Amino acid sequence: MIRAGYMEWIAAIVVAGAIAASWNDYRRHRVPNLLNAAILLAGLFIQSAFFGWSGLQQGLWGVAVGAGPLFILWMMKAIGAGDVKFMGALGACLGPHMTLNAVVVGGLVGGVMAIAMLAAQRNWRQTSMNMGVLVTKMSSLRTAFGEFGSVQSMCTSGGVMPYAIPLSIGSLVVVFANYFGWWKVL
Repeated sequence: MIRAGYMEWIAAIVVAGAIAASWNDYRRHRVPNLLNAAILLAGLFIQSAFFGWSGLQQGLWGVAVGAGPLFILWMMKAIGAGDVKFMGALGACLGPHMTLNAVVVGGLVGGVMAIAMLAAQRNWRQTSMNMGVLVTKMSSLRTAFGEFGSVQSMCTSGGVMPYAIPLSIGSLVVVFANYFGWWKVL
């Protein structure tokens, strides 16, 4: 059972963190460690304050669920470390179930944003070359986890999406869907 005031605190932390992280990622292509630490500590504190040791445990599971899948992408050099830490920090606030939903929704939003960026840039030749690089990168474990086709190498050839934005949108959708009871309908 969710206690009174819990979702309001979670929403306040997630909204503030999402705005700050998205803005920083958009402007500077990085999510500051201090921001991630603040979100993480606030999330673990709220979880503990409302649910005791069980809440702390749920917060830590949320960190693992949020950072785990993105850590693999970071190892493949497909996403920045700040994005991994940001989703882990949000996981401390959301717990494992809402975090998993937020990662999935954020991934879907990221896909839509990527298609929109491609359409807006109209750089089809470079896009097809980048897709060829990505297919080659995924052809073996050696290249999948190597520098070849990394985000850094792609930065010079086209726009790189600040991934804190879709992760933030996914988290906000999940928080508000849970708060208003929409998630039960979906």
